[in-house]
Amino acid sequence: MSGIDTGRPQDRGVSEIPSKQRAWHVVKRGKPSEALVLASDVPVPSKLAEGEVLVKVRAAALNPVGFKIMQLAPGFIARKPYVPEHDLAGVVVESNDPAFSNGDNVYGIIHVQLNLKTRLGALSQYTRVPACNLVLKPENLSAVDVAGIPLAALTAYQALFDIAHLESEQCLLVNGGSSAVGAFAIQMAKAKGCKVTATASAKNEEFVRGLGADEFLDYTKAPLESQLSENPPSPKFHVIFDAVGLLEPSLYTKSPAYTTADGIYVSTGPQPKALNAREMKTTAKMMWEVFLRPRWLGGTKRKWRVVSMNPKKQDLDAIAQMVSEGKVRPLIDSVFSFQDALKAYEKLKTGRAKGKVVVEVDDSVDVNG
Repeated sequence: MSGIDTGRPQDRGVSEIPSKQRAWHVVKRGKPSEALVLASDVPVPSKLAEGEVLVKVRAAALNPVGFKIMQLAPGFIARKPYVPEHDLAGVVVESNDPAFSNGDNVYGIIHVQLNLKTRLGALSQYTRVPACNLVLKPENLSAVDVAGIPLAALTAYQALFDIAHLESEQCLLVNGGSSAVGAFAIQMAKAKGCKVTATASAKNEEFVRGLGADEFLDYTKAPLESQLSENPPSPKFHVIFDAVGLLEPSLYTKSPAYTTADGIYVSTGPQPKALNAREMKTTAKMMWEVFLRPRWLGGTKRKWRVVSMNPKKQDLDAIAQMVSEGKVRPLIDSVFSFQDALKAYEKLKTGRAKGKVVVEVDDSVDVNG
């Protein structure tokens, strides 16, 4: 491809686009160490449809859905090879949409359905992205800072405001306050003017309180439903947001003791951790209590909903506004080089990351990149 570094302000930071690039490819089903290979001769996308831009990726953030697709999705759903991951930050090097110009520093998302359709993802040096899935990066934050915002923040935002319709001065319980989704939920709710109680292990209490949580519950001390039933909050919760997707339904089934009569329980989606008899029994219990048991047979008299992230432009813009205003800050657990992406997945899979695990795709990125 020809060079496009014209010296114009709209082309700042843009250099020649190569025809080939390095990218991580999923070549078979399995855990990341088995499924991924680093390829060096991957074609750079060369044809932009109307409304698309080509982004030189500077940083990409990992998400649990990325390695779950690798491990679980059959070949007719996840056609191989494909580039994994969804969150990215970088610079526009070619645009076919009036919203962005060459040289714009952006961040955004390649959502799961688009990733599976195009086989293009964030773990590559260049990728094609719909302009409606991108927003401009604030000048005071780096590409590494913002790379991990979109998927987790959109999930939290849509759970709280699109589904639960959380309002100012209401009370919210965030289960999993130290998770990436939970951390964004705490900040967004506080920006809205809500009272927030967050759960985490005792070692993460300082972390979640630093995000703005008013009250804290240590889930390792005793079952949460027991702690809350024995000492109900006053006032009761209007919304419970389960940011970790509990499979065990007791926090929901006991919720009438600690939620308002019109309260709602929103989950990121309960998922078994393994395919064994114990997990299958718990799954059956969850299905009965949440979906099948009628209220006249003792079913829980509270609404239960699941959030499925949708990359809506207005929600992404709202999040970007909160980030620009400093009401929501990105949280980075750790940063890995592009060639160390497998180590990054190992860290993510421990389940102990406080904030996002980020891969520097462009090793020239700096705090202002």
